[in-house]
Amino acid sequence: MKDTRNNRRWLAGAAGIGTVGTVAGMSTARAVARRRGRDPHRGEDFGVFDADRSCVVTTPDGVDLQIREVGPADARVTVVFSHGFCNSMRAYHFQRRDMVEMWGEQVRMVFYDQRGHGESTAGDPASYSIDQLGRDLETVLKLLTPRGSVVLVGHSMGGMTVLSHARQHPERYGTTISGAAIISSAAQGLSRSPLGEILQNPALEAARFTARYAPGVIQRGRGLARSVLAPVLQAASFGNDEVSPTVARYNDGIIHRTPVPTMVGFLHALSVHDEVDGLPALARVPVLIACGSADVLTTPEHSLEMAAELPGAELLIVGDAGHMVQLEEPEVINDALQRLVVRATPNRMVALTRRVRYRLRTRG
Repeated sequence: MKDTRNNRRWLAGAAGIGTVGTVAGMSTARAVARRRGRDPHRGEDFGVFDADRSCVVTTPDGVDLQIREVGPADARVTVVFSHGFCNSMRAYHFQRRDMVEMWGEQVRMVFYDQRGHGESTAGDPASYSIDQLGRDLETVLKLLTPRGSVVLVGHSMGGMTVLSHARQHPERYGTTISGAAIISSAAQGLSRSPLGEILQNPALEAARFTARYAPGVIQRGRGLARSVLAPVLQAASFGNDEVSPTVARYNDGIIHRTPVPTMVGFLHALSVHDEVDGLPALARVPVLIACGSADVLTTPEHSLEMAAELPGAELLIVGDAGHMVQLEEPEVINDALQRLVVRATPNRMVALTRRVRYRLRTRG
């Protein structure tokens, strides 16, 4: 029996490595195609966050979360953005850049780096769980949104953060929280995706165990973890060969700046992720569920499953887009967020200021 279990673990690891090779090959082919094409974002200023108001929110367990905000501090509507695994708030570059113009003085936007990501400090490796991320979000909301209407936006692991928060604080939904967007995410079932195969790789499991219980000897595992994870995350980010090379390099930079202990520390959280119990709270408010049709990490099936439990939600499948759909097709996502905020705010006090455009919308 023991040998059978070991064989299964080896096969799972081999499957994960095979997935890495396949997806990394896709990445190389797409990189070549991008080099041949035009670059609509050549010269893009990716420093838009740097001029925003900043502060630090300290969690009860002592982690400092970096915050950036733009818009009137007394706005009646605040949109809070939660980013994904191996990302930072800067993954919302085009939302920060463009939605200021869309909303003007009507809306305040709050962005923050999750623990261990971006400019936020690291926590105890034992705290790297989706449950804890939901608690971190509550800390941010308590300190930065004491009044007014709140709309939550979560991408990938940030969507899981929103679901975790909804499970832990259902009383907030339909009261202080008036809407939510879950982008490129899943309520459960990551084992069915290529990411799930990778998470079963024994080498990554060993690195995760070492990071948690023997952090002083993780150096050898760090290079392995990055070499396995980073190529897959980069390759799965975009579904269209014509994505801007500048945007692709920007996204790669965010991934590579993620500390390896953070990469490794959240592996277990992703592998056991199950926040289905957060869906009933979301059913009380307007919801947007969006993903790319070519997302191989949190596949469209995950979005369809969530939408089936939220019949009032808008389901948006963006044709040919990958996991980083908000970077790849920002106009589509921005228009959808605009519609969400209009639906979620009392008396429609936020007005649409632009004509809505989208590529493929499966249900409104």
